[in-house]
Amino acid sequence: MAAIVLFTGLFLLGWGAVALIRAIPGWWRVLAVPVALALLEFVLLPLTVAVNATNRPPGPLGAATPASYGLAYHDVAFSTADGVRLSAWYIPARNGAAVVLLPGAGATRSAVLGQAAVLARHGYGALLVDTRGHGRSAGHAMDFGWWGDRDLAAAVSFLARQPGVQAGKLAVLAESMGGEQALAAAGSDPRIRAVVAEGTEGQQVADHGWRPHDITGIIDRGMEWVQYTAAGLLSGAPRPMSIRAAIRAAAPRPALIIAGGATAAEPAAARWFQAASPATVQVWVVPHAGHTDGLATAPQAWEAHVISFLNAALKPHP
Repeated sequence: MAAIVLFTGLFLLGWGAVALIRAIPGWWRVLAVPVALALLEFVLLPLTVAVNATNRPPGPLGAATPASYGLAYHDVAFSTADGVRLSAWYIPARNGAAVVLLPGAGATRSAVLGQAAVLARHGYGALLVDTRGHGRSAGHAMDFGWWGDRDLAAAVSFLARQPGVQAGKLAVLAESMGGEQALAAAGSDPRIRAVVAEGTEGQQVADHGWRPHDITGIIDRGMEWVQYTAAGLLSGAPRPMSIRAAIRAAAPRPALIIAGGATAAEPAAARWFQAASPATVQVWVVPHAGHTDGLATAPQAWEAHVISFLNAALKPHP
């Protein structure tokens, strides 16, 4: 419904703008054109993105479950500190360590089933979570990921209570928006001992220092400021810590950032984040991989990189 209202409003606004420009006499009409373009660039487009990010309906979970991969699991649910009920699948740990898995914006826990299967093969417990407003979780989605601190705190608390999960052996593995949430949350939650984040580019203007600093970059930042400010007001979500600040705060706890080599932005963003704490952040650029396609593109290399990183960070028992 919100999308219908938005697009109807945009159509009427555009129609009205055209009618207004046609009604302006003489050379004043020439000046009206750049003003209209500026309004489109810095108001209408970013507001459209903000409304879409804060009013997206939950997507279907689909038919696949961990059982589709031959894995035993439990349907579980738990609540965040602000009372939002989150839905998840839990694959019990066999090595004393466990990992929260988060999908990207608009996706559900089904999107990280393949990653969970890799972790389970090595004995790791896996909690596949629908973030709020996604899948079967309650709450309203905010597809810039600003509720991540609260959702992840609840997920980590759930894992810490599970039999067979040892204190200090908890990590987060997440994609796209989920990866950005994980990196930011690690800055304020010391229970997160390690983060694997794939396909991360940032969730606010402060995260986009890797973008060009030319006129195009300045215009992009102006648009982003409007869209992020509007999204925060529409959703009521608290602005998270910037990713670089969170990485510095999390040190010496490590992070592995995986970037798709076939994308233009991800390697640049990953290395800019790494520069915040080179001693604790590893970057792996997967050749020829698209956005969050590392496991699908190079499954053996992905498994080797991720499991080696988690083994070193969490030191699970055999």
